[in-house]
Amino acid sequence: MPWMKWLPWRFFIRRFATAHGFLDPLTVMARLQRFAEPSEVSEPIELLRAGVIFHARALMNSKVIQHNLDWVWPYWIERQFDPSDISFIPRAFSITHCNLSHRNWTAVGVPGSEEMPVVDPRGLLTPHYDSWSIDCWIIGDDGSALYPSQIDDLEQSLELEDGVAIRTTSENAGAKLTTRVWAELTEQNNNCLLHLRGSHAAGGWLVVSLRPCNPEGVALVHKVTLNNNRNQWLVDGADKILFDRPIDRHHASDYRRGDISLYLRDESNETHAECEVGMATAAALFRMAPGETVDTLVTIPQHSKLNSRNARSSWQDNLDSHCKMTVPDSEMQFLYDAAVRTLILHSPHDVYPGPYTYKRFWFRDAAFMIQSLLHAGLLERAERALERFPSRQKRNGYFHSQDGEWDSNGEALWILDQFCRTTGQKLKAEFLDPVLRGTQWIHNKRLSKDGSRTGGLLPAGFSAEHLGPNDCYYWDDFWGIAGQHSAVAICQRESHPQDAETFQSQADDFMLTVDESLSQCQERLGRPAMPASPNRRLDAGAIGSIAAGYPLKLFPEDDPRLLDLVEFLMEKCFVSGGFFQDMIHSGINAYLTIHVAQVLLRAGDRRCIDLMRNVAKLASPTGQWPEAIHPHSFGGCMGDGQHAWAAAEWLTMQRNCFVREEGDVLILASGLPEEWLRDGSAQKPIRFGPAPTHFGPISIEITPGEKPRISWSARWHGTAPTIEIRAFGFKTVEAPQDAEMMELQSL
Repeated sequence: MPWMKWLPWRFFIRRFATAHGFLDPLTVMARLQRFAEPSEVSEPIELLRAGVIFHARALMNSKVIQHNLDWVWPYWIERQFDPSDISFIPRAFSITHCNLSHRNWTAVGVPGSEEMPVVDPRGLLTPHYDSWSIDCWIIGDDGSALYPSQIDDLEQSLELEDGVAIRTTSENAGAKLTTRVWAELTEQNNNCLLHLRGSHAAGGWLVVSLRPCNPEGVALVHKVTLNNNRNQWLVDGADKILFDRPIDRHHASDYRRGDISLYLRDESNETHAECEVGMATAAALFRMAPGETVDTLVTIPQHSKLNSRNARSSWQDNLDSHCKMTVPDSEMQFLYDAAVRTLILHSPHDVYPGPYTYKRFWFRDAAFMIQSLLHAGLLERAERALERFPSRQKRNGYFHSQDGEWDSNGEALWILDQFCRTTGQKLKAEFLDPVLRGTQWIHNKRLSKDGSRTGGLLPAGFSAEHLGPNDCYYWDDFWGIAGQHSAVAICQRESHPQDAETFQSQADDFMLTVDESLSQCQERLGRPAMPASPNRRLDAGAIGSIAAGYPLKLFPEDDPRLLDLVEFLMEKCFVSGGFFQDMIHSGINAYLTIHVAQVLLRAGDRRCIDLMRNVAKLASPTGQWPEAIHPHSFGGCMGDGQHAWAAAEWLTMQRNCFVREEGDVLILASGLPEEWLRDGSAQKPIRFGPAPTHFGPISIEITPGEKPRISWSARWHGTAPTIEIRAFGFKTVEAPQDAEMMELQSL
């Protein structure tokens, strides 16, 4: 109603709060905003919404976990609440209890499906998005028990033969339990499958337990019912869990009675439980004779009704044409192959940077992930993701995924241009208008040149959340300039010379403004390293300015501003061999470490290989990286437990070590370890390809030895590019125009 706006709401809020002994919320908010630069968006509503949901669960965790520690909880709780464990976090006056020490999980699924069940480091299966979980145990007749979440060491691996499957094996004196989780399509359903194999020397029970929790904490279950045939659970009247045989014994419990783990040895045989609190538990028990091995298959139908007729393609179909890598290092090989599958799984339609916490769309993550889809030869998946971009553009030209993030237009334009260059395709006609409007938005969004530190730059915004409070970030400016350059290239190819000329003039002016601003920073800081913004000292947020070197290549590979920034970061911001981001993440970042390695690779600095190997060591046993890694537990401490952006960066790093573009030159073998090239005892050649590039796809084969031989075959989009071979430990050579093989000469 119109009269509502005349009510003195600010007075009522302030009066109500102070009357009840609270701080004035309006004064608090005003003071908080003083720590950031004035901005039209203080924080994206999408992130606020996600944060509220996250902490709502964490608030429930605080009301449930700490006074029910006799339950069997997920691995992160067992460790984070154990005062003798390095992962222990005091709770004190924290009103929410979050997983801050072991945010690790790995997804399974089928290509083209939005369903991504996740498995934690001890085999706990969460079959639906943000749902309850299934855990598996063994209890022995001798009074012993095997709870995987409570043991220190076990074996977990990612199997890649038929897509992705996660195998977890745990054992103690007398008991052994192996679970395998995967997803597959049938004519009827898209199913998540859990196969169990258990044994106990003294005999006992193989237990499948329904858990009202997951890797984030509490996940409510109000009702569970066992059917009359004793081979199916119905959870909350909706979700089915199917067993391949009748259950031998069954127990169910509610919150007031306690966890079902407390009653597994009872002779009772309950068939259902209801819990108004939402903490119902159930256990299906299968008898094991002494020394006998028992197998059981559990099937959980997924919510999406994909089947083998309407699924886009099988795992094998997706992998047939991808860019393959063959190297002598089994760890590097496995991580590359796992990254390819992670990208396939996380690009069903949109691209998602994770299966759980980050199962949503950002232009920022999408630009890097689609770049890696292109590098992996997964061109159709990249194209399908790009086709969804125009629907997210506002009428004023803004490519919108989150409010207040001014890098998105540059990212959208840049990756569109990368797609066209890499595939050799023309821009689709329906994309031209979004490109023109999106590029003009960048110019219109810039601040006026008023002589201030930030004059002529993009306005203060939230940008990448790990750079700090709202500010005028160079990250945004670099992406904006790259977007303008991309639009120039697109317009030139599409015969729009006037638009190309306009955008080139705007880009030149923007770049000149940034250069002048950086010169002022150099004078203020006494060194050329670039801070995060004109208002900041050098700190961990400066990692954002690396974008000028990778991936955007706005600066040449030997630019002192880039190289000095790398030196600052490696000296002041590295922990356990990886970049430690103090801002928000408070952990080691695999993908940001690789960004630094990419700049070193361009500069011909061997330390890029050291950083690459450090990142490999930080991977989980299933070949994944969480967004940020705890510096002591080395488990995930922030973000998604399987960060698809990190997998994308690993893939692109491997690709660039074999083949990368630098202007009009194609560079081969510039990041390969020297020992790989010299090891003549290798059983098979080193291979990479077919690798899409701006000039066309190329396949590379290297025969190691005293004088390594590198050969290649390609299908160029047009004229063959200049090819240089820049292998560490060998002379840089330019290949003759018609050459397809070169022998390397030692320095």
